[in-house]
This record gives sequence, structure tokens and C-alpha cells, in this order.
Amino acid sequence: MPARPTFPRHPVAIAAFTALAPLALLHAGASAQQALPEITVTAERRAENIREVPSSVTTLTGEVLDVLNSGGQDIRLLSARVPSLNIESSFGRAFPRFYLRGYGNTDFRLNASQPVSLVYDDVVQENPILKGFPMFDVERVEVLRGPQGTLFGRNTPAGVVKFDSVKPGKNREGYASLGVGDRRSTNLEGAVNLPFGGGLAARISVLDQRRDDWVKNTIPTGLTQDFEGYRDSAVRVQLGYDGGRDFNALFNVHARDMRGSARLFRANIIKPGTNDLVDGFDEEKISTDGKNEQELQSAGASLRLRFGLGGGLTLHSITGWETVDAYSRGDIDGGFGASFLPSSGPGLIPFASESADGMPRHRQLSQEFRVESALPGPFNWQAGLYLFNEDYRVESFSYDSLAGGTQDGYQRVRQKNDALAVFGAVKYKVSPALELRAGLRYTQDKKDFSVEAYENSAFVPCVLSGKCNLAQLAAQEPDGNLSANPKDNKLSWDLSGTYALSKDVNVFARVATGFRGSSVQGASAFNGKSVAGPENNTSFEAGVKADLLDRRARLSFSAFHYTVKDLQLTAVGGAANANILLNADKAVGKGFELDLQALLGNHLVATLGLGYNDTRIKDPNLAVAVCAACTVTDPRTAAGQALIDGNALPQAPKVTTNFTLRYSVPVGGGDFYAFTDWAYRSKVNFFLYESTEFTGKALLEGGLRVGYAWGNGKYDAAAYVRNITNQVRVVGGIDFNNLTGFINEPRSFGVAFKAMF
Repeated sequence: MPARPTFPRHPVAIAAFTALAPLALLHAGASAQQALPEITVTAERRAENIREVPSSVTTLTGEVLDVLNSGGQDIRLLSARVPSLNIESSFGRAFPRFYLRGYGNTDFRLNASQPVSLVYDDVVQENPILKGFPMFDVERVEVLRGPQGTLFGRNTPAGVVKFDSVKPGKNREGYASLGVGDRRSTNLEGAVNLPFGGGLAARISVLDQRRDDWVKNTIPTGLTQDFEGYRDSAVRVQLGYDGGRDFNALFNVHARDMRGSARLFRANIIKPGTNDLVDGFDEEKISTDGKNEQELQSAGASLRLRFGLGGGLTLHSITGWETVDAYSRGDIDGGFGASFLPSSGPGLIPFASESADGMPRHRQLSQEFRVESALPGPFNWQAGLYLFNEDYRVESFSYDSLAGGTQDGYQRVRQKNDALAVFGAVKYKVSPALELRAGLRYTQDKKDFSVEAYENSAFVPCVLSGKCNLAQLAAQEPDGNLSANPKDNKLSWDLSGTYALSKDVNVFARVATGFRGSSVQGASAFNGKSVAGPENNTSFEAGVKADLLDRRARLSFSAFHYTVKDLQLTAVGGAANANILLNADKAVGKGFELDLQALLGNHLVATLGLGYNDTRIKDPNLAVAVCAACTVTDPRTAAGQALIDGNALPQAPKVTTNFTLRYSVPVGGGDFYAFTDWAYRSKVNFFLYESTEFTGKALLEGGLRVGYAWGNGKYDAAAYVRNITNQVRVVGGIDFNNLTGFINEPRSFGVAFKAMF
């Protein structure tokens, strides 16, 4: 498991992070910790005790994230380590796709939208490429399940994953950590806090992660010979001013530079008629003739201002700017040659397919103004205005692997997105035990999409489909128009209540709505233009949050049911390699989440998490194209398409479970500790249709860190291992050509050292 967090100034460490409710438990005293620390969250845009928040929230602290990240993993490490959270990617470290309660989006296009919003330092990261920014020097991660449309806005019908960096403080301090592991991996992270006096301070945070290539190409003529290495560097500089009640300011500038392998697609690694790996599968070898490369540069800045207006009122202004430049190229067929040539493989390669996607120009601007009250009476409120603008271009390339990787296709599209929202929320203390909350948000969302350039000389799109240039591509559209301009207006709301059964036990109930604006995918070599209208989610949940046994245990339980009307789906792949947007009549989901943390003794801490999600697509007439080589188990139409009514949502595990155990004991002048974490998710469908081969097996991954902390927690040396059992699973697939798949991260191990100063 990745590393144990540092244990500053506390001898007996108890860091914990639950699979269901990852939560850092800081140790306190060499002999015993008598109670769990209070957890403060900002799920409702105010700092509150997590027990008071009437919704399902899981929090991970920076120390726990250090533990998980000691092996240099990217943001996907959070998958299944939070109840009902799954994260996967067909782009590797660059483009994570998030799913909460089974609800997400499998679309691999760079202009895709997701129903799970990622907010980093109060600025939404709208484009999926932005969502992969590394986690380092992070104070807290909050996972908010269910619609969050009132306070967090558009594209949050499934929930929000929220990151908060450590802010500049008043003390001169910092830390440096170094992890060294197998495959010549290194993970260097550090931060320094610099107070200047007069309320002014700065914090500089850096990250550098590296790993050598470890997969070898058995084809000596392949354009890339070594794979799966990377160099991922990031920096964040913050300048803060604390003027007390009257004025606070925080300026944040950050950047990332990542280069390495794109997602490694492996041809025919699935045994036909099963979802097993083929006999003799070797994860350290691949046979491919295509080129594999990936690079990404991103930068951003934000300015957060807080003005005390007097009379218990505060004005917040949050201005954000983000930009990204990305390019990723991979061999989609996953092998070499083609079946009509003398040599090809592994397995059947009907035809070669190699492509790349890039984002050469991107800009995102956002502005929020929010006024909140902090009045002594039972009634408080907040209201605001939100503006969002995004403008970017996406380039798509195709290459002829059989001709040495020469380019034979190009497309450039442009998408602009403008959104405006006004919102408000109130809470009222009806009695000492009962508090009611309500929120309302009006959003106007507009997209402008166009195809700016297209040319193709490849045999299939050009000769067989007659799509050789932009004019021919447009001529195949029913209206002859390659652009789309959807505009949506939506009112979202929520209503919740919390009732204190005692000073330590609260029950809550919440009903909330959320929506995702229309999505557009342009006409291309393999499909026509498609537009999916807005989807709307209505969610009901109720639960209990309790501190138990004199705060030596903490329990959170919630049950939920949601209905998404006009659900946006992406039919990706299939034998025609299409990428088509659809609206299903609806989807329903139901289930529960459990978080439990407990001090089992003076030196032992355990956490347990459980998420259950039962999702179903409800549309008796909806049919999609199916794979070229797999065994489809759905009923079929006369045209051979699969009817998907009743299927689970893709990448939606029914069960996620997480367990951690931490033991610590004083030894000499410090603490010896051992920390193990385990995360499980049940099987998943990769696509909308169900098939034998493209059903991902259940996945169980565990980690272990053993170390010694001394100097009153200032120094920490440890050894770690991730994916202890080295369980290898197919976690995604490419279905249009053969049985191509990609796998999870292999077992890794190493040593780590952290010093605080």
C-alpha cells in the first residue's frame, strides 16, 4: 500500500482511511488515543462537522493520501477506496472517468462531459483532461454523493469529488518525501511554507513522479519498443493574505508537465467465450507495430477573495482560469499486421487501426460571487452568481500502421460552452434538535460545436464510405450541417433535514435534483453527428451519522434511490467503431453506503466501508451496435443490435468494499507501525450491451506499509507494497476489432522517507 502519512507531533499514529469512509485518524500520545478527531467538511460551502451535513460525504485527509500515493499512482488510486466510487481510464494518467453510485460516462472523446464534477481548490475542472491533475500537498478530499446542483452547479447530477490543497499558514515549515521503488520508479514530493509577516504568506508545493518502461515489444520493427514508463511533474504556488474578519485573499498558480506511455491496448488478451486472460499471458510483453506516446501540459490560476461586509455578511469571489495542451497516440487494434497479410497477431487482427487525439488549444474561465450570512439567530442563507466560459479545439488523427505509421486522416472540431447560474440556499434551526435546509439554482447552459477541418485517405472511410474531405462528410448529414448549438435552461433544487436524536447521533433525509447539459459528438469517419439532450436526476436518500462509544467509533449509513430521466449514454465502439450519443428513457439506481471507523485498542485502528449500487437502464426500445468478436448475451434486434433494457450501467460495480487496519506501538524514541488497506469492487460491464468477454472480473487490491516514525513524528522511514497479490484483471476493452483489453497496475514495492521541518 502506498505510504503511511507523516505523524507530526503525535507518537501513536492512527491514520485511517476507509474504503467506505476514508478518514484520517491522527495519533495522539504514545500510550493511547481516547477518541477519534472531529471531521470538518465544506460540502455545503461552509465549514461544518461532517455529522451535521445532511448528505452522504466521505473525507480523506492529506496524510492518508500520502499513504496511498507512495508508489506514485495517479488519481485512479481513489477507485473503490471510497464507497460507491469507481474511476477508470482508456487514456491512462491523462483522462480519468469518474462514476458515483454507478452513474458516470464512458465517452472517450476529449469534448465529453461527465455527471461527476471534479472541483480543485474551489474551481471546477470541467474538461476530462483537467480532471487528472495530480494529488500532492492536499489537505483534504471530499466525495459528495448524489446531486450537488444547487451549490456546485452544472454537471453534478451524480456528485462531486472535491480537492483542497494545504493553504499558506503563519509558521515557517515544510516537508520533503522521497519514495524509490521497483521499475526504477521515484516519487518526490515537497512543500515549504513561508510567512512574511503582516498576514502575508506563501506556500510552494512540488511533485515529480517517474517510472521506467517495463513492457517490451516482441516486434522488432514496431515504432515503439518500450512501454508504461512516465514522467509526471507538477508545481503549485500560493500567496495568501489574512486580514482577519474584514478581508482575505488567496492567489493560486499551478502547472503540470506529463510525458510517457499512452494506455497500452493488448490484442486478444481475453479468452473467447470467457472473461479470463488467455493462457500464458505475460503482462511484461506486447506485440504491436504502432506508435505509443502521450504528453500533456496544463496550467491554471485562481484568485479567491473574502470581504467582510458587516452585519454578519461575507462576500466571496472566486475567479478561475485553466488551460491544457494534450496529445495521446496508441495502437487501437493492440497487435501487428492484419489477417489479410502473411503475418499478424496476437490472435485475429481483421485490420490495423492506429489513432491519436489532441487538444492543441484550450481555455476555461469561471467566476463566482457568493454572499453568505453568519447570523446569531436560527436562520442563515447564502446566494450567488456563477459564470463559466470554455473554448477549445480537439484534433483527431489516424495512421496507417501497415505503411510505417504514416498519417492518413485528420479532423479538427471546436466546442464553446457558456453557462450562467444564479443560486441560493437557506437553513433554519426549527428547534435545538431539528434543522431544515433548502436550495435553488437556475442555470442557462449553451454549447456551440462545429467541425472545422476533415480529410481522410484511409481505405474504409474514404473509398467505402465516401468521406474523403469536409464537403463529403457534411453531405452525409441529413441537414448537411456539421455544427450543433444546443441551449438548455434548468431549475435545480434540494430539500433536506437533520434531526439530532442525541448529542452524538443525527438522522437525516434529503431529496435533490441535478442535471447535465446537452452533449454533442461530431460526424467523423465512422459515424454521423449525434446530440444528446439534457438529463435530469431526482435523488432520495436518508441515513444516520453517529459518534459511538465516547467517540471511539464513528458510523455513517445512508440509503438512496435515484431516477435519471433522458439519461445520456455513449455507444462507443461496436463493429463499426462508432461513437454515438443517445438518450435513454431513464435509468434507476438504488443502494446504500456504510462508513465505520473504530479505535479497537490503544494501538489499533480499523476502518470498514461498504457500498451497494443496483443500477438499471429502463428503455425497452433502445438498441446499440455490438462488438465484432465477443459473445453478446442481450436479446438482439433483426438488424443484430443489442437491446439493453434492464442492463446495469457500464463501469458500475454492484459492490465496493474497503478495509484498513493500522497497528502502532512505541519503540525506542519513536513508533513502529504497520498499515494495510484493501479495496474490492465487484464485476462490471465495460459497455452498454452485456457480453461474456467484456465483463470485467471482480477486482481486489491490497497494500501494506511498514515503517518507523521518530523525532516526535518529524521523520518517517517505511517499506511499502501495492497490489500485494499481483492480481491481474482486464479493466477495460476495445470492442470494434477483436478482443483487445487493458489491465490494472501491477504489483509494486519500494521504500519511502519523509522529513518535516
